[in-house]
This record gives sequence, C-alpha cells and structure tokens, in this order.
Amino acid sequence: MTVVANHAPISTDAAAPIRFDNTYARLPEAFYERGRPTTAPAPQLLRLNDALARQLRIDPEFLRSPAGVGILSGNDTPPGSDPIAQAYAGHQFGNFVPQLGDGRALLLGEVVDIAGVRYDLQLKGSGRTRFSRRGDGRAALGSVIREYIVSEAMAALGIPTTRSLAAVLTGDSVTRERILPGGVLTRVASSHLRVGTFQYFAARGDVENLRILADYTISRHYSNTGGGEDTYLAFYDAVVAALAGLTARWMLVGFIHGVLNTDNTAISGETIDYGPCAFMDAYHPDKVFSSIDQFGRYAFASQPAVMKWNLARFAETLLPLIADGAEKAIEAANASLALFNHHYNEAYISGLRRKLGLKLEMEGDLELGADLLARMADNHADFTLTFRALSEAAVDATRDIGVRSLFADPAAFDQWAERWRERLGHEYQSGEARRSGMLSANPMFIPRNHRIQAAIADAEAGRLDKFHELADVLAHPYDDRPEYADYAKAPTPEEEVQQTFCGT
Repeated sequence: MTVVANHAPISTDAAAPIRFDNTYARLPEAFYERGRPTTAPAPQLLRLNDALARQLRIDPEFLRSPAGVGILSGNDTPPGSDPIAQAYAGHQFGNFVPQLGDGRALLLGEVVDIAGVRYDLQLKGSGRTRFSRRGDGRAALGSVIREYIVSEAMAALGIPTTRSLAAVLTGDSVTRERILPGGVLTRVASSHLRVGTFQYFAARGDVENLRILADYTISRHYSNTGGGEDTYLAFYDAVVAALAGLTARWMLVGFIHGVLNTDNTAISGETIDYGPCAFMDAYHPDKVFSSIDQFGRYAFASQPAVMKWNLARFAETLLPLIADGAEKAIEAANASLALFNHHYNEAYISGLRRKLGLKLEMEGDLELGADLLARMADNHADFTLTFRALSEAAVDATRDIGVRSLFADPAAFDQWAERWRERLGHEYQSGEARRSGMLSANPMFIPRNHRIQAAIADAEAGRLDKFHELADVLAHPYDDRPEYADYAKAPTPEEEVQQTFCGT
C-alpha cells in the first residue's frame, strides 16, 4: 500500500517561508503534468486570510511582501514547491469526458498545519496547462472574489469546504462575455482528489494506478478503513457517508452547488469548485441559478439524488479492487450505496430538528419540517430569514410577527405554527434556551447573490470596500449584529440575481 500520513512531520527546511512536504507529486507521472504558472504583469494582493495563513504555519507578513505576492500571483516558485496540474476525468451534466484535468490551476504543493493536518496549496487562474483544451487557463477577478467569499462563508457556517488563502489581481485582462480584469485565487484543500480522478484511470483500464490512487487516498483521508480484508469496500462506505452528510448540510442552509459533476465531487467530503453556486433567497425546491444548467439537472432539491448518482459512478471505478469477479463486486458496492439514503436522512433530520428547536426525536418531525418548506415555497418566503425569525418565535407566540411577515399569506404560517407549538409542548427546554440553540443553527448572514455581485462590480472598478466588509460580516454568520442588518436583508426585486455564471 502506498502510504502518506495525513498527520505527518514536516520534512522540509524549517527556515523556508512555506514548508512544503509534497506527496502527490511523488506518485507516478500518469497522475499529473508538471508546469509553471503564467506570469502576472502587475500583481496586487487584494485580500489575505491571515488566520488561515497562521494555521498553515505561513507568516502573513511574508505573504504581503513582494516575495509573497510573487508566489501568490504565480510569478515566483518558492523553494520546495513542485507545481503540477492534476489529471482527472468526469461526467459533466451526465456526459462522460475521459480527460479533463486542471486546465487553469496548479498545485504548488502540500503543507502540514499547526495541528499536523496535511493540506494542498493550489493556484487557481494561474495559466494554461496540458489540460486546458481551448481555455486560456486564467480566471476573471469576479470568479476569484466569488469563490473567496463563498468558500470562507461556508467554512464559517461549519460546512466542510475548501478554503481561500488569498485573492490577487494579476494586472492583465481576460476575455469572457466582455473584457475583465484577471485574478488568481490561492485555494487550500484537504486534497484535490475527485471522483473524476478515479474515473481517469478506470476509463483507461489502468488498474495498477487505480490501486495506487486508492491506497494513497485511504492513507491520506480514511486511514481508519485501511488494513482489513475489505479495505476498498470500507473506503467506499466512508466516502458515501461523508458525501451524504455534506449534501444534507447544503440542504439545511439553502445552498445550490450549480455544477455538481463528478469532477467537482471531492473524495475528502469537502465542498469544492465554487463556480455558478448560490444561496437561495426565496425558497423553492426547484430553484436553479447556473446559466449552464438549462434543464435543471442540479436544482436544489435534486442535489441528494445527483450526489448518490456520482457515488454510483465512483463505485464503478472501484469494482476491480472491491472483489474478485464483477458480480460479487457489484453486489457489495450496491449494498454500500444503498446506505446513502440512511446517512443523508440521518444527517438531514438531525439538522432540521436543530433548526426547528427540537431536542427530542419524535415521529413526524421530518413531515413537520417538510410542511413548513412547502408553505414557504407557496408563499415566496426567504429561506434564511424564515428560519432565523422562527428562532425568535420559539420563545412564545407574541414574537411571531417577524416570521409571519415573510409569508405572502401569513395564515399559512399560522396554521403550521399551531402544529409546531403542539410539538414543542413535548420538549423540556425553556423558550429562551430553545431560542439560543436555534440561533446557533439558523444563520443571520449568508453570501447573498446580490451582495456578491455588488462586491465584484466594485472590485472590477478598483474599489474593494464591499468585498472586505462582506467577507468580514460572513465570518460570523450566526452572530446577531444589528450594525450589519442590511447584509441580512433579502434583495429587492430589482436587486435579485436570477443567474450565476461559471467564469471559465
């Protein structure tokens, strides 16, 4: 078995500004293509995540220096870095593409943080690679800002996600629907291993490298599943559980990934690739934002089924490793995949109870929540504001005015609230204790689309105040901060964003 400890000692020069310990680049060359970032003519650091830098044992002041900005922009390769573009395949909107790969990103290397946990450092928007196909390999500043804002908001919400270390303006332009300023994002991830990474080798019938990849992934992410007779099946079980739980957490905050292809499904269980993603304003189960999702494949309510479909494709890649003989392997994989619903439902109903202020587990809780969501959809109620206002209504009925006002027909809420309060009668906690618990499960602040668009528009014009303030507000999503109340508000009809874009 190829072994890489996720909790590992740092094996590089302690005096280096970034102490790399690269394991993926030591795998066979079929896994990647070495490369160098494209030069940025006039790089400017727009935002640095100081806390994340310190967690990764990197001095934020160094990253702010000309030498640090040179690394973050791709102009300089730091000592110990071994830049690579990773190979992978993937199903894109259900259609299999046997070769995709990092077409606009380079993995600089891996670092081990203060807790001994290994992370990838990747430059996104750093120029063409062998996998770029017809793309320019660059990123528009807007896509960099969107990913920085949303990924860090997700982390603050407590949802597994890749992170953003830095956003850099390159000083050159990229051509999309119009000429736009270019940018580079420094992304931090537990790894960039995807379902599509496994599909890349499976599609080629390369069982030897498939096994190397599986052993590497187990060692890095799921070491507790290794060493047994059914190691690869146990590994698959763990990934199914992780991704089922992740999907449930998306559904509990109204998040729509937008492009949930197999190449955008991380084996680590983290949310990855924030392209045309969005958080819902008014709730509707069929909501779609992505401009490229013309048939609604990745609509909000479809995400659990899509994730399960992606996991079925993952299982197909592991069949030669799970068991000798296709029939036996398929039977075992199907049994594991069937547990997705259990894992998802368990995570979802647990989170839903917290959002509704329910401590005890009682029959009918899921139906109670589903009835509220149906009434919200019928009455154009804002997803986030409804649950936040419900936290106040949990004290007593005199505080219902806030949540009632969010429904086109307040009587629709009143009818549901009768059932809810009857259910609350079985609980043992006080109204104030219930309110406190609900406020910690129902955020006040989410990265609303119109706020992100406003921050992007200003940044493109050279004004960064909205970007910085929005990112700062979203770092504390559950805190009641009246001075930032405007950031919690739903958009006006004129402000509402109907479509989001991939940015590639």
